[in-house]
Amino acid sequence: MATWRRVLGRARIRRTHLAAARMCCERNVLALRRRPADGTPRILAYHAVGTPYVGNNDLAPQRFRHHLESALAAGYRFVHADEIADGRAPAKSLAVTFDDGIRSAATTAAPVLADLGIPWTLFVVSSWADGAARDWAGDMLMDWADVERLAAGGVRIGSHSVTHPNFGHLDSGETAYELEESRRVIESRLGVEVSDFAIPMGQSRDWTDVAASAARDAGYARVYAQAENTRFPGTVARTFVTRWDHGLVFRRALAGAYADWEEWY
Repeated sequence: MATWRRVLGRARIRRTHLAAARMCCERNVLALRRRPADGTPRILAYHAVGTPYVGNNDLAPQRFRHHLESALAAGYRFVHADEIADGRAPAKSLAVTFDDGIRSAATTAAPVLADLGIPWTLFVVSSWADGAARDWAGDMLMDWADVERLAAGGVRIGSHSVTHPNFGHLDSGETAYELEESRRVIESRLGVEVSDFAIPMGQSRDWTDVAASAARDAGYARVYAQAENTRFPGTVARTFVTRWDHGLVFRRALAGAYADWEEWY
């Protein structure tokens, strides 16, 4: 193992490069299996459009637009995420969500979504909007002025915690703080009710019974996770979208090819 680490180090190959290669392979291999579109309503989880720093979760702007246009051309309709979460959406419905509050969601994705008449939801990390991450993120993240403009334009706003922690590593007090304080701050800033929460990372192991109970106590009606078949009980499934999702991969995603696939870190 030490030898391989030295080899990879000399080649300047980092863990992030290996993770990207693995993710690319997994997405493409799973796409090779033909499956008919089942019409199941699905919530698409995006992060960034045209922000390379984000890595696997960043899409090229032209690919993002192509995703949406191809879905519309295939007969899908876009609705709000809560309509799918609550079972109120008809077959072949899709919803768009963005996590983290990366600024390109506002500057690049939002105009495309508006142009196509597609509603969407933004899940905000409240301390990041406060500027707490500026030391490493620079101006990559939205501030409250950005979030306020989106909310005023009809974008639904949900919580993505205070600091984007792994909830599987928190004690009960820390868990309650992340859930309650983020909701309080967002509601105070925007003057809207926040009923939806997206789990940071969203993997099944990143959520616990303690967190689920605390989310209910904090007033959340819905908690969004990852894959349909592996998500924590009681959470809402989302289909994570990656930079590797070219036309075939995206079509397979809409047909449920990644119902057992969780993005990993």
